[in-house]
Order: sequence, then structure tokens, then C-alpha cells
Amino acid sequence: FLKAVKPSIKVIGVEAHDSAAMTESLKAQKVVELPTVGLFADGAAVAKVGDETFRLCQMHVDDMITVSTDEICAAIKDSFKDTRVVLEPAGALATAGLKRYALSGRATEGRCLVAVSSGANMDFDRLRFVSERADTSETHIAVNIPEKAGAFIDFYRLIFPRNVTEFAYRISGDPASIFMSFQAKSEEDRAAALEALRGAGYDFLDLSQNELAKTHGRSLIGGRAPPELTSEEGLFSFEFPEKPGALMRFLEQLPSDFNVSLFHYRGH
Repeated sequence: FLKAVKPSIKVIGVEAHDSAAMTESLKAQKVVELPTVGLFADGAAVAKVGDETFRLCQMHVDDMITVSTDEICAAIKDSFKDTRVVLEPAGALATAGLKRYALSGRATEGRCLVAVSSGANMDFDRLRFVSERADTSETHIAVNIPEKAGAFIDFYRLIFPRNVTEFAYRISGDPASIFMSFQAKSEEDRAAALEALRGAGYDFLDLSQNELAKTHGRSLIGGRAPPELTSEEGLFSFEFPEKPGALMRFLEQLPSDFNVSLFHYRGH
């Protein structure tokens, strides 16, 4: 209908990265069946598209965009903030695609962009996952640091004043393996933080686009600590203000001869 009324309108299709059956089919110019399909956006997750749907998309769809799970979660959050409507993941695909399309530079200035959002069948239990993954400003890294007193604050000074949103560590021997997340103001700020870590000699792994690490790996850091490293261990729980700089002030107040053997923090 849109193409018949106004042929100049561009129709952009959006799919999740891990269930892009139509994207792959249009590339191949034939219906392609995916070997596996991600189920987060389950309302739009199919391994094989229909023949008639494929024919219509070949005729009328101008481009396809795929988006990540994090981008879908961010779109759900944006829609809720703007309209107080909670979209299901499949319903938020168009909003996530519109944001990616606009940021890619493909949208010329002065053009009107419209996202057709359809679907609010949100599973209440899934909201916790959406909230966890909606912050697209987070950078997730795994890094080894020296297993000695003061090593963490020396490392954190290279990230500061950026806000640390997650830190997981359990003593296991030298070097210490940690999982850490921080918020950057922009892509340039993120790159500057990572370059500072490289310049200081830290060998880290950027896990920001690693779905397995963000879903499961972050919960597996540490394990059982050797008895000889924890014979004098004490376990404490702290609460401090949820604002930038709070973690730095906390670390600065720790006695210099204290060696942190267990640390798990997640800011919300």
C-alpha cells in the first residue's frame, strides 16, 4: 500500500542478529533456512520465512537492518520512557532498527523516520533481563591484574572518572582475573579508556559484543579459592551511594595492607 501511494517511501526491515532469516534470504535471493535461531525476540524468530512473505519483501523492502539483544532492550526502555508502553522484544525491533539506521548516517537530514512498533506481550519475568541489558553505554571487559594489595585501585584509576557498573573477582592466584563493566559518554570516550588500559600494559578482552559472556560468563568469574590464600579472610557487605566516584572513595578508604580476596558489585 505504501509503495503504491508513494513509491519514494523507503521500507526498512529489522531483524535480530541471531534470527535474521529474511536478511539472509534476501542476500541469497532465495529462501534460506537458518541452522539455529535466537529466541529473545521470539515473536519474530523463525528459521525459514514464508514463500509469499519473501516474494513481497523482494518487491517492496529497500533495505534490512539487524540489531543486537542489547539494542532491543534499549529500545524497550526508550519506548517506556517516552510513552509508558512496555513493548515485547519483537515489538521493539522497529524502534531499535530506527535508532541504528539514524546513527549509521544513512538517513538524510530532513527525512521523517517512522517505526511501526507492534506487540506488547511482555513476560513479566523477562523485565529483569531487559533492565540488565538496556544500558548500551556499558563496556564489558575481562582483564588480568597483579594479585597484590592496591592493584585494583591502580587499575581503576585508569577508568576513573567513568562510572563502574559491575565488578566481579575471586582470589585464585597470580594474576587475578576480573570481569568489569564501565559507562562511557561516547564511542570516543570508550576508545580512550581502552587505549589508556593498553598503554598501561593491561591485556584485556573486550566482551561488549559477546552474548555468551554477558549472559553466563559474568557469573562464572572466580570459583573456589585456595585455602592457603583465604586462611585469614573476612567477609563483609557494604552499601555506598549509587553515584560516580563512590567506588573510588570506597577503595581509597581501605587500609593499604588489605588484600581484597572477593568483590562482587553490580550497580542498578
